[in-house]
Amino acid sequence: MGTKKGNSLVNVLIGWLSKKSLKVKIFLGILFALFALVILDIIVKDKSYFFVASEAVYIAGTIVLLYKLFRHKTCSGVSLKTQELMALFLAARLTCSISIEANLHTWLDFTSLVSVLLVIWMIRFKLKSSYIKELDNLRLSFVVVPCAIIAILIHPTTIQSHFSRALWAFSVYLEAISVLPQLRYMQNAKMIETFTGKYVFALGVSKFLGLAHWLIQIYKTRGAYFYLIGSGFFWFTVGFVAEIVQSFILADFCYYYIKSYMQGQLLRKMPV
Repeated sequence: MGTKKGNSLVNVLIGWLSKKSLKVKIFLGILFALFALVILDIIVKDKSYFFVASEAVYIAGTIVLLYKLFRHKTCSGVSLKTQELMALFLAARLTCSISIEANLHTWLDFTSLVSVLLVIWMIRFKLKSSYIKELDNLRLSFVVVPCAIIAILIHPTTIQSHFSRALWAFSVYLEAISVLPQLRYMQNAKMIETFTGKYVFALGVSKFLGLAHWLIQIYKTRGAYFYLIGSGFFWFTVGFVAEIVQSFILADFCYYYIKSYMQGQLLRKMPV
């Protein structure tokens, strides 16, 4: 009885929200995000846990993807190019992390990289017949080259090696837009496969947790946090913008995914 009443209230809320303009939806989304940040700030004392949780959710999403590949023996709906971009930025970040200071994040990145490489191997060699290359048509050079150029021009100054500085910046910029081929694939296919949808949603949750750390620290230090990482306002600002870009790229998908889930449905196509 209580469950039916709860579902009814949710449907009423979703129906009310769907009738509102885009500006109202954005405003309410920002309010909800700020409320969530306040709650997270109260609950989580050590803010470094946000990054750990972000990476853990990312690994969980990749495990969901691997389950689909091994269990259902098909890679339909999965963008190989997104996986290759993720392998590239993870390898870059892992190289820098090992050379600077190996820690928990290094092991998490290593686990993520192994998982992504396993996905790539499955698509390229085991499930090649179910991969639709024509739908995965975003050229990687349009993504990788601009990120490399910006990384050479704008990078942190605290890392001793100039190569490591540029490589770290490259991993940050590439991560921000690595999901674009996957979103493009789903738009071309005009449908969203169930496990792929769960995977992309996990990426969205992962990015929100990562962004939460930045926003809380910026608020608590009254903006001084911009100068604490990367030794330079310009680099930190660009890196922060890259984090926001990735969050907004995934925000629209996550909104419609949650909306469909609350209505007891599955998100079957990309929102227009």
